[in-house]
Amino acid sequence: MNQARLFLHLHSAELSTQLLCAEQAKGFVLCQSELSQPWVEQLQASQADLALIEYHQAEAEQYQLLQQTELLSSTEFIFVSQGVPDPALDQLMRKGACYHFRQPLDLPVLLDVLQDFKQQFSSAAVKPKPLCSELDQFGLLVGSSPQMLQLYRTLRKVAPSKSNVLIIGESGAGKELVANTLHLASAQAHQPFVAINCGALSPELVDSELFGHVKGSFTGALRDHQGVFAQAKGGTLFLDEITEMPLEQQVKLLRVLETGEYRPVGSNKTELAEVRVVAATNRDPQQAIADGMFREDLYFRLAQFPLQVPSLRQRQGDIAGLARHFLAYCNSREQQHKALSTQAEQAILRYDWPGNVRELKHAIERAFILADNELKTEHLFPAAVAAGATVPELPVMPLEQLEKVAILAALERNQGNKTDTAQQLGISIKTLYNKLEKYQQAS
Repeated sequence: MNQARLFLHLHSAELSTQLLCAEQAKGFVLCQSELSQPWVEQLQASQADLALIEYHQAEAEQYQLLQQTELLSSTEFIFVSQGVPDPALDQLMRKGACYHFRQPLDLPVLLDVLQDFKQQFSSAAVKPKPLCSELDQFGLLVGSSPQMLQLYRTLRKVAPSKSNVLIIGESGAGKELVANTLHLASAQAHQPFVAINCGALSPELVDSELFGHVKGSFTGALRDHQGVFAQAKGGTLFLDEITEMPLEQQVKLLRVLETGEYRPVGSNKTELAEVRVVAATNRDPQQAIADGMFREDLYFRLAQFPLQVPSLRQRQGDIAGLARHFLAYCNSREQQHKALSTQAEQAILRYDWPGNVRELKHAIERAFILADNELKTEHLFPAAVAAGATVPELPVMPLEQLEKVAILAALERNQGNKTDTAQQLGISIKTLYNKLEKYQQAS
């Protein structure tokens, strides 16, 4: 069996020496670039299976050239950078499922990834297309905690398959980013990725949104309409908040998954459902089944590969790093040099973040606007500070009460706009109304 080829473009002599001496690199045919020559041309000539690139902003034209080649779809990539936000590198992460390790580099983790690739190349007939501060990155996901590194490895393994995937995780944990990264890591990355929030659809229009309709099929159908199954043809269809879909439509979706066919509303023609279905829920699927919200047979059809996304509370090693990561991007976008105060960083670590990564990101962006040169605790938690509460005590309450606090705070930030509030919280309008009604009845 032919050995896999590893292309190295490294500016650091120390890193180059460490890799060349590593046992994990010995299973590859190694090709080192000439630093004085454009590395993209060398990579094309090397016909490498995997490329390890030490990112330098001075080589920006090379990264632009890379996007114009077929290399992103034919070669696996690992980038190593200093962590300075850079639009060119961000664009590469969106174009393909690449690993991105930031300095200071955790060499054992990098070597583990090399070992994974080596086993993949030696045992798999079909290899997946890879994608896409101090935190490591895989595709659109950022984090260096053991939970996230395990998630990256799992995504790489399931991406080449055609199995349906059910992503389970709390609101704000990044389920759509996981789905998008799964798509970018698959062989269908060049095909459409279409996302639809099942909880935001009116029951009258679910069939039309899923399967499309023909002109004149019902009142208001003034023209033919493509449903999401047609829009995502050849690619990935992401069904978010699947447990919020009405049971009647769950039956129809199950039939499509079983037969691979569907019929647009008002049409006599049957269409093929040529998509990979990835669904997500912020509920416990078994509890949703017990509550009569989720059909058990649809669950088993969708959950050919269930995937659990860790909450931010379970990613303790990532919380401060994510805060600095979001702040770095704010600074880069606004050409500022703002920093987190020591007290603010400690408050971030003490807080429970019921809204997960989304809440942390919004908190940093809001604090960035409020702060002059330094982000302080009062910028991150203005409502709590104004009320005289201590940030460390905010999480010490029942989970249901924390959810209520998060919802009411988001509603206040959006000046009562329920649509924006539901979108920020990652829940449907229907779910938001139900919870607000419940709070009103309890008061």
